Amino acid sequence: MTKKPVSQPVTTGPETPAPLFRSAALSHRRPTALRWTAGPDARAAMAQALDLQGIASLSFEGTLQPEGRADFRLEGRLTAAVTQSCVVTLAPVPARIDEAVLRRYLADYSHPEGEEVEMPEDDSADPLPTQIDLAEVLTEALALALPPYPRAPGAELGEAVFAEPGVSPLRDTDLRPFAALAGLKIKSADDAG
Repeated sequence: MTKKPVSQPVTTGPETPAPLFRSAALSHRRPTALRWTAGPDARAAMAQALDLQGIASLSFEGTLQPEGRADFRLEGRLTAAVTQSCVVTLAPVPARIDEAVLRRYLADYSHPEGEEVEMPEDDSADPLPTQIDLAEVLTEALALALPPYPRAPGAELGEAVFAEPGVSPLRDTDLRPFAALAGLKIKSADDAG
């Protein structure tokens, strides 16, 4: 038998803050439905935190469901329309984000100790906080989903060449591992011909 999710009150107004959930007050019997559409102030704050030119829209829909006696699983879908800066020209580059979000909050989570620590295979696990801040979770999820090197159409890096007069400049192609072998191959073909 499927348990119906507890509905989170959804208010629609010009600025509805992101929901905060006290871990101690969450239901351990059924999921809590989550739905939030960020208003202009929340989008502006998130854009500033992520160094974006702007966020036109951002919404999340999902559930916060109990796992076992004390753990919780936040799962849902983040959709956003953002504007990043081109890495070459700084021109605006629009992007649409549609990303699955998964966080597991574990009551008995222990941080790895020691000087050298390997990254855990499950990167969705976090310690159970006293309060789950949906805006914080979505800011992190959006940061991870953004294209890392946005480029405006037609933006080219080009090649900067610097050398003293009379000296042949070192180019990017000269630094490739097999560039010298390619030069020898061309030279040997000329000698043979």
